[in-house]
Amino acid sequence: MLDPHWNNAMGSEIGSLETALTWSIVDLPPGKEAINKKLVFKIKFHADGSIERYKARLVACGNRQVERKDYNETFVPVVKMTTVRSLLRIVSANNWEAHQMDVHNAFLHGDLEEEVYMKLPAGFRHTDPNKVCRLHKSIYGLKQSSRCWFSKLSTALLKFGFVQSHADYSLFVLSRVVLSCGFSSMSMTY
Repeated sequence: MLDPHWNNAMGSEIGSLETALTWSIVDLPPGKEAINKKLVFKIKFHADGSIERYKARLVACGNRQVERKDYNETFVPVVKMTTVRSLLRIVSANNWEAHQMDVHNAFLHGDLEEEVYMKLPAGFRHTDPNKVCRLHKSIYGLKQSSRCWFSKLSTALLKFGFVQSHADYSLFVLSRVVLSCGFSSMSMTY
């Protein structure tokens, strides 16, 4: 790609993934297959229509993952609408504050339990065709990414003293602080 905006976006994405220790470059073990990957490009705009930034995201082709080989569990709870309505009613009745938060690159924080290999991203130059990325963290596109992220988040919240609801596993409470979790966003009331 010749456009410097897209080259910078790709460099930034790969740099972020490397800084987060998302993978290590290894030889593909015998009998293993590396899933494919692709770069997804998007232009983000300001409200006035001017360009905010060029964004590139490296995505694993999870549609090629094989169950029980590349992943085991994919289920992740999502906050129930009944919980959302109940929380909004409690917030209103008690004149509490409510905040919506988005976790930047949420899926990239999850630790992979499975052994997953991915073909090298564009820009990596290796003479050995057997070099691949051994993924240590989940990335966008993997079937188990949302589960890995939720596992990491819920473990951290429980360590901080939050209690997980048995009626809605996406609801965590600590004193008057209430968190409800979506895929990569949270709502907090207090």
